[in-house]
Amino acid sequence: MQKTSYLRNIVDSCSTVFEGMAVTFSYLLRRPVTVQYPDRMPMRVQDTLPFRYRGILEVDLEICTGCLACERACPIDCIIIDVTKDKQTKGMVMTRFDIDMAKCMYCGLCSEPCPTGAIHHTPEFEGADYSLESLVRKFVKAPVLAYKPKKDGETDPTIAPILERGMRYIGEFAASGAGED
Repeated sequence: MQKTSYLRNIVDSCSTVFEGMAVTFSYLLRRPVTVQYPDRMPMRVQDTLPFRYRGILEVDLEICTGCLACERACPIDCIIIDVTKDKQTKGMVMTRFDIDMAKCMYCGLCSEPCPTGAIHHTPEFEGADYSLESLVRKFVKAPVLAYKPKKDGETDPTIAPILERGMRYIGEFAASGAGED
């Protein structure tokens, strides 16, 4: 009884080794397949990304209301916004809008509550850098007056296309996520 199980183990071991070697030798005779990344691809990598791909975050300060909804929605506090009220114009002034891309986990929770679609993900995916300090994206260079939505729609020809793109981003983001769960 012990001899038969011992011999069976030897036969199984040999057959397993030969099966593995057959797979290895079959790859030895094939031509190698090397994908040239990314500059020698037949099409841009951004064109191959799926819809709703969440790349690096971008902020359109022209339509940012300074409501701090994105900062509150961020689960790991990688968004820092400083807003003060200007007593002369009675408007909100943003003095700081920073996103630490080293902390960001690309969850998309910050772009959902934005009323104008000012914060959104781009198809850009190559965000590697040599230092952590350079991964902090500072969007406010000088104090910026926050956008105040108009009740009858935007009439400024420079702001209207940006706001339309932001609202389209919100619509596409919300519409494609409605059937999931």
